[in-house]
Amino acid sequence: MESERRLNLKSKWIATVASIWIQCCSGATYTFGIYSSTLKSSQNYDQSTLDTVSVFKDIGANVGVLSGLLYSFATLNHHHRTRFSFLRGPWVVHLTGAILCFAGYFLMWASVVGLIHSPPVPLMCLFMFLAAHSQTFFNTGNVVTGVMNFGDYGGTIVGIMKGFLGLGGAALIQAYDTIWKGRPSTYLLILALLPTFASLLFMSLVRIHGTNSADDKKHLNAFSAVALTIAAYLMIIIILENIFTFPLWARIITFLFLLFLLSSPLGIAIKAQREDTTRLSPTFATQRSPLVDCPETTTSTKFSASQDSVAYHELPGEESQVKAEFDDKKLKDEEDMNILQSVCTLNFWLLFVAMLCGMGSGLATVNNISQIGESLGYPTSAINSLVSLWSIWNFLGRFGGGYVSDIVLHRMGWERPSFIAITLATMSVGHIVVASGFPGNLYVGSIIVGVCYGCQWSLMPTITYEIFGVRHMGTIFNTIAIASPVGSYVCSVRIIGYIYDNVASGEGNSCNGTHCFMLSFLIMASVAFVGCLVAFLLFIRTRRFYKQVVLRRLGHS
Repeated sequence: MESERRLNLKSKWIATVASIWIQCCSGATYTFGIYSSTLKSSQNYDQSTLDTVSVFKDIGANVGVLSGLLYSFATLNHHHRTRFSFLRGPWVVHLTGAILCFAGYFLMWASVVGLIHSPPVPLMCLFMFLAAHSQTFFNTGNVVTGVMNFGDYGGTIVGIMKGFLGLGGAALIQAYDTIWKGRPSTYLLILALLPTFASLLFMSLVRIHGTNSADDKKHLNAFSAVALTIAAYLMIIIILENIFTFPLWARIITFLFLLFLLSSPLGIAIKAQREDTTRLSPTFATQRSPLVDCPETTTSTKFSASQDSVAYHELPGEESQVKAEFDDKKLKDEEDMNILQSVCTLNFWLLFVAMLCGMGSGLATVNNISQIGESLGYPTSAINSLVSLWSIWNFLGRFGGGYVSDIVLHRMGWERPSFIAITLATMSVGHIVVASGFPGNLYVGSIIVGVCYGCQWSLMPTITYEIFGVRHMGTIFNTIAIASPVGSYVCSVRIIGYIYDNVASGEGNSCNGTHCFMLSFLIMASVAFVGCLVAFLLFIRTRRFYKQVVLRRLGHS
């Protein structure tokens, strides 16, 4: 009995905690503003050159196809007896991310401090790409493993992982303000070491277990409560720091309390393990994911490659139990779509276009929020607060989108694509609020757009899993994520930048007044509404599939 009470490091709860901690250390791409000025001055860049380097940050952080392919290889190669069979498990993905993270940030740090001669701009862009691209490996390894371990609550676990990634950026900024404030070059070195060390330390704990229990939701809710507590704490600290000047001892105390909150998920994992150990008996068998027990099958299902021409089967209804069991076996025996099969379906492109409209217009908003505030006459302190608080609204969207959609899916049977349509319609309203220019519009608009933008990042991977299956989920959702930088480029450069340059008439090509961004954000509102219509079409196309496959699987699990 004593041995059963010991902490078991090989459980899905410890894997979840390890993933959370890695995510918290991986939000470096959200802190570019801390070291961008040092990078610019040390390399003698002008603003356009710095923006070019920043573009490669966005590309690296969002184009994660390679991480998805590596995850599929690392988690599926064990049923192919080859000389690469030793490369098994998510740790391979985390190790690759650690290597890229260290290489990218260390080379940037070496360039900034003069350890190596100032590299050409294309080479610096490569350093930035490597550093930011590591985030996709950490994110894929944690998100997909979480979905495999908690398939019945995919939205909740994706929201938790995506949420802690967003909170990680704010936590790193707090660490900088407490320990390295005024030393951005040192912060670059920390970015090379901290995520790398965290990944190497915890990657062996991130494993696929795939067990289901009746208390999964209860413990996931506890993780969610911790995330919300940390978000509220960070929001309070950010606001207070913009009002008051904290002495060093106060910054140290607030940071130590933040570390305490970040360590609290371990207590939840220990409690969950003890309850599982107490509840389990030789006569009680946990339901295991077929991907673990039998790699050739999986609990999640998909459309076949010819889905557009094959009719769906009706639910058994009053049919015999034998037929129901046969249908279940048929669903489980279907293989998941790979990336080539998925891109040949209309559903893939509907989801891609919806994300292009939603993520693109949302990212363009945060990229231009400082300029919008300046044009409307907001004080610098208010603009800084808006920029800092964006990460909190983003977190609430990432967490809330997955959590709420899970609740409504389980209790009311609402199909998840409907939530994308709802959030995009709401985002359209947020863009109109920003365009209106009334007093305080940017506060209200940034909250609406920030929350809705965050929702897309938790809903999209979960819908990918439910429609196309879990086996190649990492590759598919990272391919769809390419819509984010593409949409951002179109909305930021081709819409906002172009219109602003045409209406700007002040000194230094500046513009003041509501007219500076009104037309741009009315167009952005239209873009978000088009995305809403596309998402609604996806909802219509997948509605029967959700009722016959997804809800049925949840009911039988």
